Parts: sequence; C-alpha cells; structure tokens
Amino acid sequence: MKAEMRGTSTTIPLQNPSLCNNPQTSLAGALKGCIGSLDGACLEKLLLHCASALENNDVTLAQQVMWVLNNLASSNGDPNQRLTSWFLRALISRASRVCPNATNNNNNLHNLDRRLMSVTELAGYVDLIPWHRFGFCASNSAIYKAIEGNTKVHILVCSISHCMQWPTLIDAIAKRPDGPPSLRISVPSWRPLVPPSLNVSSKEVGQRLANFSKFRDAPFEFHVIEELNYDMYLPDDEQIKGAISSRDNFLDRVKDLNPCIVTIVDEDCDLGNSSLTSRIATCFNYLWIPFDVLETFLPKDSRQRLDYEADIGHKIENIIGFEGNQRIERLESCTYFSQRMEKNGFMSVPFCEETIKEVKTLLDEHASGWGMKKEEHDMLVLTWKGHNSVYATSWMMVPPQIDMRIHDQNLNLNYSAATNPQSLRHCSFPRNNHTKLQA
Repeated sequence: MKAEMRGTSTTIPLQNPSLCNNPQTSLAGALKGCIGSLDGACLEKLLLHCASALENNDVTLAQQVMWVLNNLASSNGDPNQRLTSWFLRALISRASRVCPNATNNNNNLHNLDRRLMSVTELAGYVDLIPWHRFGFCASNSAIYKAIEGNTKVHILVCSISHCMQWPTLIDAIAKRPDGPPSLRISVPSWRPLVPPSLNVSSKEVGQRLANFSKFRDAPFEFHVIEELNYDMYLPDDEQIKGAISSRDNFLDRVKDLNPCIVTIVDEDCDLGNSSLTSRIATCFNYLWIPFDVLETFLPKDSRQRLDYEADIGHKIENIIGFEGNQRIERLESCTYFSQRMEKNGFMSVPFCEETIKEVKTLLDEHASGWGMKKEEHDMLVLTWKGHNSVYATSWMMVPPQIDMRIHDQNLNLNYSAATNPQSLRHCSFPRNNHTKLQA
C-alpha cells in the first residue's frame, strides 16, 4: 500500500497488516461496525485508534489502521473521505519522525509544496467562501465606528491575510463627510509559514495600498515593523507551571499601546490540548466544515477546490504531525478567549445593527447553509449548517474610572487570523519597543 503526498511522486510504503481480519487482534476492535461504512463517525473512530496507537508506541497497530484508512480515504471522494486523506497524510508524517523505520519514509516527505499566489489569486481565494470576508466586514465596521471624528488613525495589524481587508476600509473612510483621517498601517516583518502565501513582499503590498489610497485621496502611510521578537515565547501548554501565559503576556503589551479598539477574528475551535487523540477529535469535527462547503459548488476534480483543501491540509499536518514550538496551530475557542480578554482588563464592544446588516448581506451572496448568530461577549459568529466556524469580537480597555466613553486615542489594534490563525505568541512585541508603534 502507499499514500502519496501532494506535490510529490514519492510514495510511503507501509507494511501490509496480515492480521487485519483476525478477530483476536486489536485492529478488529477498531474495525467493528466500520467496514462498509464511509460516514464521518467511522472514519473519525479509525483516526482516533491510529493516534492512540502512536501515542502508546504501538507501531504495528498504527500501521494496520493506516492500511485500512488508506483504503477508505480518497482525495477525490466525498467530503469525509477527502478530509480523512489529509489526516492520514499527517499521521504518516508524524509516524515517519517518531518511528522512521515504520514507514521507510524519507525525512522530507512531510514538506508539502507551498504554492505562492498572486494578489489577484489571493483575492479570489478570499472571495471563494465567506470564511474571510465575514471577519473583514465585521472588523472594518467596528473600526470605522470607533475612529469617528479622529484625524489620525494608526492600525497595528497582527494577521496572516496579507492586508486584504484594508482596501474596503480605506474606501469607506475616504467617503467620510468630514474628510478622511490620516491613516497609518503597521505590520510585523515576520509571518508564520502557513497558507495563504503571497508571491510579493509586505512592502510591495503596502505600496499597492498606498497607490489605492492616493487614488481615493486618503492620506496613508505603511510601515513594516522589523523588531518583532516571536521566538521569546513558548506555547502555553509547555510553559513552567505557574508562569504567565504567553497570550496574557501579549495582551499586556497590547494594553501598553493604549488602543481605542481591539478587533479579533479567529476560528472557533480549541486546539491547545497536548493529547494527540483530543486534537484529532476536535480538529476532525471542525475542519469538515470547509470540505463540506466546497462540495456544494465545486466539482470533485476542481483545481481551485484541490488547492484550497491542500491549504487546509497544511494546517492539519501541523496540528497532528508536530509538537513543541513546531506546532504553531494552537487555536483557542471564542468562549475561552473572551474570558481571557475580560481577565486582562478588556470589555466587549457590541457590533451595531448596521454591521449586522452588512454581514447578512454578505452571506446572502453565498450558499444557503451559511448563517450568523450573536453569542455572549457581544460576539458575532459565522455558522455553517448551524455549526460555529469563525467569530468576530471587538474590545476596548476597561476605563480606570466610571466614565465609560471611548477616549480620543488614535491607535487601533487588529488581530485577524481567519483561515490560518496562529497563537498570539507570534504577534508579540518586546516591551521596550512599544513606543515605536505609537502614532
């Protein structure tokens, strides 16, 4: 048997488990009720058995389950089969590092090809489903409202979306009755190696924004921050017990900047668990959403669909195949993150009715399965068939006095990681550099 990695003709030979049909083997328990069924529950069960075997160093059982999965998963099948094929790749990649002799795998097999998009291709990628535009729309509306009357605005962006949301905001502020403010956008020079990837630099993106702003007669500056220090933080689950969380540390730095508003857009999933089986269960039951969405309007052999799914496959490999500092996909659910924000001295800012109307109009342009709901902490949540996918929240610092008005500050911090959100440790700035970020 073999499992092929996208972008390479190299194959991974696995031992044929001759005991597969023997009721006395551990595999028989894993297969009970699954053979002949391709539903998500069956495939998830097999993935969990494989993960458990790897965690227990049971290489033989892991190989046997991989052999079965390889015969059930398909990159051209239904959404469950396609999703499972990427989990299988991730498990093989993990096994090749933990037990190199088990798969006869060469060490570079897990390095999937990373495609670089043009700006035009990225725009199409973002527009494919509302996974990104939902957050852009909600965040821009909250920012626009928060900066009313300000003549200078500084937006600090911690995002992986290559500034795709800002042309819409620039266009909106250019139409302000009292004239556009002077807008400055700052982005970190470092970006995690996760999709989507662009074939131009951040500086070139900034130049394109500057050209667009000039066309709209809106004063604009763009700065790339070179002092980003992202190696100084460990993932939360690997810190010394009792030490301050890296996310809390980041939020402490945010407060030093005294922003008038902080907008957060992220995927509503909790992937911080150190247990491989727990991560697989959570991830499988979350990432079926984009696979199911694409099934509704793209052919099975669509190049656009295959590329989009491959980008999700990169995420799956990082979640399943890596540990320690190499595992950068560490999502925190909207509930936990909102509690963290409140604990760190922030209060939620509700989205106005006009924002909600704009988001609903956006969703009307897509498949009927998309929806939106409000949840606690004034958050808006994008749903697919009733399941949470992406959330958007807006926050301000709790004023030191009873006066709850938003003070006339000119810094807005935007954190958006809508397709490939990263742990906040990747957006941290050294305390002695924060004055350089102020407008």
